Amino acid sequence: MRRLSIVALLLLSTACRGPSLASRLAEGKWVDLTYDFDSTTIYWPTAQPFRLTVVSAQRTPGGYYYAANNFAAAEHGGTHLDAPVHFVEKRRTTDQIPLSQLMGLAVIIDVRRQADSSADYRVHQSDITAWEAAHGDIPQDAIVLIRTGWGSRWPDRARYLRTTKTGAPGVLELHFPGLDLDAARALVRRRIKAVGIDTPSIDYGQSKTYQVHRRLFASNVPAFENVANLDQLPITGAYVIALPMKIKGGSGGPLRIVALLPPP
Repeated sequence: MRRLSIVALLLLSTACRGPSLASRLAEGKWVDLTYDFDSTTIYWPTAQPFRLTVVSAQRTPGGYYYAANNFAAAEHGGTHLDAPVHFVEKRRTTDQIPLSQLMGLAVIIDVRRQADSSADYRVHQSDITAWEAAHGDIPQDAIVLIRTGWGSRWPDRARYLRTTKTGAPGVLELHFPGLDLDAARALVRRRIKAVGIDTPSIDYGQSKTYQVHRRLFASNVPAFENVANLDQLPITGAYVIALPMKIKGGSGGPLRIVALLPPP
């Protein structure tokens, strides 16, 4: 049962005269875990922000309306994917991550209380073992999402990053929660598919060596950052689908991530 996904359970429910898979996908409740991309989208202080240039938004001489835009942005900003190659040479690029690794049963580890006490809080291995003591072992192939409560600060850059500076001076002043190295090691041992968090990075803001990125990515475990609306998911039972822009050779990219809630 450790490897059984909610989609597999839905297929089984069809055989047991429960709701069909098609009806669950069509009628089930979905939660969008993605922030809009616009002029307010938060990016790393050294990254190029999102820019939308209107090419056309008018009625043409032919009598029909035509809208088109150009956009430009860094790979890493807003709700986005970190591919393993982002910090580890010769690991998977954005386009090389298997689709099966971008969808799976969600596990929510809630550290809002700890993050309220410290903007620099790092999720410890003890947070993982405490979760398992309450809810059972984290299933192999789960997608682990860290809920720090930081999403309530979006899109206020000063509160979310604890700085409004850009460039290298802004990086030095970053403060937000992340994971510590032992927690990353513990998650790798549990053979999860991916890790997501509702902050700008899986490493905490003051990290200088990005050890969490390096440990997870060495094992080809990708990360989802700036994930929205984690307060709307149950601790277990939701099914996550996280599809990035398929950038060939990319180190990451904009991500559309959604969750299907479990049936009542």
